[in-house]
Amino acid sequence: MVETEIKIRIKDLNLYKEKLLTLGAKLEKERSFEENTLYDFPSQSQSLYKKRQALRLRITGKKTFLTFKGAPQKSRKFKIREEYETEVKNKKQLKKILKSLGLIPVFNYQKYRTVLRKGHLIICLDETSVGNFMEMEGERHQIVKFATALGFTKKEYIKLDYVQLIKKEKGKN
Repeated sequence: MVETEIKIRIKDLNLYKEKLLTLGAKLEKERSFEENTLYDFPSQSQSLYKKRQALRLRITGKKTFLTFKGAPQKSRKFKIREEYETEVKNKKQLKKILKSLGLIPVFNYQKYRTVLRKGHLIICLDETSVGNFMEMEGERHQIVKFATALGFTKKEYIKLDYVQLIKKEKGKN
């Protein structure tokens, strides 16, 4: 599967949640806490990072998901990359498998996420350590149409992922 997405920095999550609902989006998942851990090979090789790929373990509530993300494709305004995700029934066993393969946790971050949907467009309202963001995932034309309806321009689109945003913010300090 190929995911196409953008992020937009926002201040007031409740304001945008109301705007999204007014535009016909439906609440799919109430605000929930997520723990995200990226895995890679030990620091000298870090081959996934060097290839601009990611292997993420996400824990949200009682559910755990393992996600592989391929290197981003060329695009001026959108983050486009291969993505494969599966729910994991036994996270302790998965962590043992990852360790046995030589993978180690290399980055961890948390966020709160509210998920809405408008047709095939998935809209997430995220609260992170570096601010609040609206993430839109779907077809390019859907993203542009919905972002425009909310009053945003392409200049406000962010292609960076949360790891990049967090590292960039830490670099300022």
